Amino acid sequence: MTADASHGVDTPPELVQLLTPEGERVEHPDYDIELTEEEVRSLYRDLVLVRRIDLEAVALQRQGELGLWASLLGQEAAQIGSGRALTDADMVFPTYREHGVAWCRDVDPVKLLGLFRGVSNGGWDPAEHNFHLYTIVIGSQTLHAVGYAMGLQRDGAEAATMVYFGDGATSQGDVNEAFIWASVTNAPVVFFCQNNQWAISEPLERQSRIPLYKRASGFGFPGVRVDGNDVLACLAVTRQALRNAREGQGPTLIEAFTYRMGAHTTSDDPSRYRLADELEAWKLKDPIERVKAYLFKNRLADQEFFEKVDAEADALGKDVRGRCLTLPDPPPEAIFQNVYAGPHALIDEEREQFLTYLAGFER
Repeated sequence: MTADASHGVDTPPELVQLLTPEGERVEHPDYDIELTEEEVRSLYRDLVLVRRIDLEAVALQRQGELGLWASLLGQEAAQIGSGRALTDADMVFPTYREHGVAWCRDVDPVKLLGLFRGVSNGGWDPAEHNFHLYTIVIGSQTLHAVGYAMGLQRDGAEAATMVYFGDGATSQGDVNEAFIWASVTNAPVVFFCQNNQWAISEPLERQSRIPLYKRASGFGFPGVRVDGNDVLACLAVTRQALRNAREGQGPTLIEAFTYRMGAHTTSDDPSRYRLADELEAWKLKDPIERVKAYLFKNRLADQEFFEKVDAEADALGKDVRGRCLTLPDPPPEAIFQNVYAGPHALIDEEREQFLTYLAGFER
């Protein structure tokens, strides 16, 4: 690994990369992918639209319309590349930042905003999209994913689970326990770590003395580091890892080496703990610009295409904003719904007590 790989912009030698920051297509002996021109254009469209949703959400929070927002700015390629590798049968377990993966699973972006606006107690039906609910407790979703994967294994299903987490979560006990369970049961699960190099204000060197993907070998399964700003490489690596999982070859740890361009959340001020020149250096690796350069250089898209995508992004942003602002508040008793699969005596009793309490305020 290069001396400054944890914070600098030098490419670590073990990094899987198929598209350089300058938009040049390169080959890799173990991971390669053949995509049609339309498929590459579609990936570019995904990246642009997801970034627009994210920017609109940040603006809404700054205007007091959302309580909080966790931006994915800079991590679009990691999420779109891995998200488009999934099949309909696979199940996803996200953190609270996987807005791009949610897009790939056809979750309405406004349902994401509803969570951060405080008008939704859940957001969506996980079974409808095979995309589980956002998880705030750091790392706990890794155990959920392994348990689900063990169920798929026992059912003989041709499917896998994929679980997302950040570099900081690798220091959590839950994640390491999940690695152990996945390894000893040979569970069909892909651990997808978005290493954006900052666990809130803690830099990567305070988390690990070795590249995170190398931790997998200590648990007995393979790990791979991919350029997290390269949507093609993320797609190729994740496809293979999921294929291996479905075929009974067990878990894989993917470390997507990327960078969090924005704040940890909108309540954070990253200027207090990281240097501006670091941010400027990583802007040169922008995941959208490299795909745009590739399309231009190879004459796979013209100016009309890019203008059309930009116009679609503007329309999407306007639609998301409008629908977010008109989201209705849920009735107070809604918090008692969907706690259990069926009726529950204690929940019924607590709901009636709560409604009686609220009735005491009526005039």
